[in-house]
Amino acid sequence: MSKKILIIEDDLFLQGLEVTKLKKDGYEIETAVNSVEAFKILEKMKPDMILLDLLLPEVDGFMILEKIRENKDMVTIPVIVFSNLSEDKDIKRAQKLGISEFMIKSNFTLDELTKKIKELIGA
Repeated sequence: MSKKILIIEDDLFLQGLEVTKLKKDGYEIETAVNSVEAFKILEKMKPDMILLDLLLPEVDGFMILEKIRENKDMVTIPVIVFSNLSEDKDIKRAQKLGISEFMIKSNFTLDELTKKIKELIGA
């Protein structure tokens, strides 16, 4: 059975690239562009991993991450933050919320992102 990844990303072009790459690598993908969509999906399924952007409309990724970590059923889900935010304060805040990895979009390729996902949850 393939691993399920929830991608929370409002840049539809980048989201499409991530979906294409990860599906090609055998993952089952769900997508959300905001917190409302993300939590509707999380009510129905528990993904093996969440790929989370921090700069989102209405509710930012930090708030989504806080809600995920407050839920005992979701507290252990690995989360990779894949964001353009790169200040130490943002990285530290995300790390305090229990992320698995913080990757700055401009510093990594999709191949490197996929490699990190495989390291964390396998294929």
